[in-house]
Amino acid sequence: MSAAGEPFSRRAALLLVAFGSLVFLAILLMSAFDAGTGDINDGGGHAGSRGINGFAAFADLAERRGYTVRRSRSEGAFEQPGLLVLTPPHMADPDKIASAIDHHRLQGPTILVLPKWIGVDASMLPGLTKTKEGWVILSGAAPPPWADEVSSLGDLDVEVDKLDSREAGWRGFGRAGRLPDARAVQTVSSGRVVAVVRDARGQTAAGFLDDGTATPDLEVAAGREPEAGLQVRVRYPVIVVAEPDLMDNWGMAEQGRAMAMLSLLNAATGGERMPVNFDLTLNGLGHSANLLALAFTPPFLAATLCLLLAALVIAWRAFVRFGPPLRPERAIAFGKQALVANSAGLVLRARRFHLLGRPYVERTRSRLIAGLALPRTLDSAAADAAIDRAAASRGEGADAFSGAAGRLLSAREPHQMVRAALDLHALERKLVR
Repeated sequence: MSAAGEPFSRRAALLLVAFGSLVFLAILLMSAFDAGTGDINDGGGHAGSRGINGFAAFADLAERRGYTVRRSRSEGAFEQPGLLVLTPPHMADPDKIASAIDHHRLQGPTILVLPKWIGVDASMLPGLTKTKEGWVILSGAAPPPWADEVSSLGDLDVEVDKLDSREAGWRGFGRAGRLPDARAVQTVSSGRVVAVVRDARGQTAAGFLDDGTATPDLEVAAGREPEAGLQVRVRYPVIVVAEPDLMDNWGMAEQGRAMAMLSLLNAATGGERMPVNFDLTLNGLGHSANLLALAFTPPFLAATLCLLLAALVIAWRAFVRFGPPLRPERAIAFGKQALVANSAGLVLRARRFHLLGRPYVERTRSRLIAGLALPRTLDSAAADAAIDRAAASRGEGADAFSGAAGRLLSAREPHQMVRAALDLHALERKLVR
């Protein structure tokens, strides 16, 4: 223990409190955001998947090009400003897709990527031992069954065709190249979609809805003359990518396709560096934010920081208080003083003051007999008479001792007893020096 009686020094206590506070705060943060930090590389067709049919490469490319990329697991992203990228699977709900598009059109542009490939987890197939997490085997291709049921898009007329390898080309945004696999090329033939990327046959591989909301860059990419003059934007455009191999991880393996999709991204945003939200809720990876997570996200983060700062100030004041801490007194003191104090307290509580006179007189008589060298065999009366004679010879009264002893024995009030006891004590100090 330290000299002050404390088990730890001030510095050690401060380090313990600081370490415990940091660990507690870390646990709170992990508890708040743990629901949204799990591994999402499950081989699906979304921005968290690194499989051949996923879109993690395109999200990473957009982030490297200076865009603020978010992989959203909440439907709240539908009503946030920025570009929304939807990559729903084959079994998605068309009403949810339409609701996402309708809600976001007032906030920013939307890119809808139609699914095509049917993937199987490679680790589930027998005979494949050298596989990694998220790897998939493409077992076939089919158009999404909901393509003609999304009210925001109308009838898209999606088709998947098997082409000759010489026909598996594409062109758009001043670039051209070949698709990864000619055995399954997906296009749309809706009159509502204006093509910005076509395949070798001239079919629409990617385009925008022709509803008057397209940006000038999209109009130019489609080979049309943009409208002159200042336009007041009420709704934002919707871009449909029918051929996912232009944008998925397989498509990003070739530079030409990657640069064309960056051009599509820039055209959709009108050249503005707005945030890009890749939706994961339609792929079954959504989660709702809890109250603890809201405490660490704007605008509630400011209040949380103020509370943490106030706690820090309180802790600091506890360590730099004025003077040493007050130590409580012992309930029972040490030594003879404690015995006397406790006995006096007991007598005072019991109010038996008359019992104190005789013992005090006897103890005083015994000390005077010893101090005056009187015989120890004297009885009380003879001893009192001898003490009175000794007192008279020294100028005190004839009955100085016996009179004071009598007053003490007959006293019933505390002040009377104290006065008589003081007379006996004064007489003892005069006779015995």
